Amino acid sequence: MIETLITLVSGGALFIFGVTALSNVLLFPRLKGAVPPEAPLISILIPSRNEAAVIRETVRGILAQTYTNFELIVLDDNSSDGTGDLACAAANGDPRLRVLNGAPLPEGWGGKNWACHQLAEAASGAWLLFTDADVRWQPAALSALATHMARTRADLLTVWSTQITHTWAERLIVPLMAFAIFAYLPVIMVHYSRWMIFAAANGQVMLFRRAAYQTIGGHAAVRAKVVEDVALARRIKAARLRLRMFDGAGLIGCRMYNGWAAVRDGFAKNILAGHGNSLPFLLISTALHWFAFVLPFVWLVPSNFAVLPLMLCLGIIALRMLTAAATRQRLRDAILMPISVMLMTRIAAHAIYWRLRYGGVQWKGRTLPTKEAAHG
Repeated sequence: MIETLITLVSGGALFIFGVTALSNVLLFPRLKGAVPPEAPLISILIPSRNEAAVIRETVRGILAQTYTNFELIVLDDNSSDGTGDLACAAANGDPRLRVLNGAPLPEGWGGKNWACHQLAEAASGAWLLFTDADVRWQPAALSALATHMARTRADLLTVWSTQITHTWAERLIVPLMAFAIFAYLPVIMVHYSRWMIFAAANGQVMLFRRAAYQTIGGHAAVRAKVVEDVALARRIKAARLRLRMFDGAGLIGCRMYNGWAAVRDGFAKNILAGHGNSLPFLLISTALHWFAFVLPFVWLVPSNFAVLPLMLCLGIIALRMLTAAATRQRLRDAILMPISVMLMTRIAAHAIYWRLRYGGVQWKGRTLPTKEAAHG
C-alpha cells in the first residue's frame, strides 16, 4: 500500500514538474546586456536595516552601471551598525546617491513595506526599481533591465537573481527557490494567464512603471503582507497590467544568507505566508514533498534497488539537476535532494514554533504577525 502511494505521488509529481521545468528551460527569458531603446530616469530604491556587511559593495556596483540615468536612494531603517554612513562612504561623493533616515514604524505595517513606501514617496523616476541591499550588480545589469522593460512593455518586471551559495546549508536550501520557480510555475502562465495562482515576483528585483505602481496602490496596499512581492504581483494581474519574469543569468546575483541560522530564519520567515498562513496547508505540503522526494530513497534500499524506486530516485535527481543547470547552480548537489527536503521540514517546524510562541515570524528584531498579514 505505501509503495503504491509513493509511486503515485512521486511519479505524478515528477511528470507534472518535469513537463513544467522543460517548458521553462525553453521559454523562461534570460537577462542579456543590450542598449535600451529608451532611457527614462530610474529610481533605484534600497530598504536597508543593519546591512553593514553588504551595503558598500552594493552601492559601488550600482554606481558603476553602464546605464547612467538613475538615482539611488538608500533608506536606513533604524540600523544600529552604521549602514547609512557606510553607504555614503561607498559613494565617495557621487551625487546620484541619497541616504534617507527611516521614520518610526507605524502600527499595521511590515518593516520592509514601510521602508519601500517611504522610498517610493521620495523617488523622482518614471520607473521605480525596488532591490535588496545584498543584490550584486554586474555593470550591464541595469541596461539589460531597461532594455527588457521597454521591449516587453512590462508594468512590473521582476528578476530571479542568480543565487550565490557557499556553505552547505545555503547549497542545500537556497537553490530550492529556483527549483520551485522552474518546476512548479510555468512562465507562460505567469505572463499570459489572469489566474492569481500564477502570479509571482521576487522582491530582490522589482521594476515598476510608476503609473502601474500607483494604480495598484503601491506598498501601502500590501502593508501587512510578509510575502509582499507576490501580493504586488497579484495586484498587477488583478488590474490587468503586464507582469514579466526574467532569470538573472549571472548579470544580477544575490547571496541571500550566510550559514544555517540565517538560511533557517530567512526561509522560515516566508514559508507560512507562502502557504496562505495556513498550518494545515503547510503540513499537507510537507507530507506531499516527503512522498514525492524523500520516501522513494527510503524505499530504494529495502527493495534491493528494484527498478521502480530506482527510476523514481533517478528522476528526482535529474529534475533537480535540470533546474540547477538552468539557474547556474551546482549540479552535484542534486543527489542530496532528500536532505534538502528534510531541512525544509525543519524550517517549517521553526516557522510553526514562531507562530505558536510569538504569534508571527521573528525578523531583524521585529515580530511580523502572520495572522494579521493574512488579512492585511
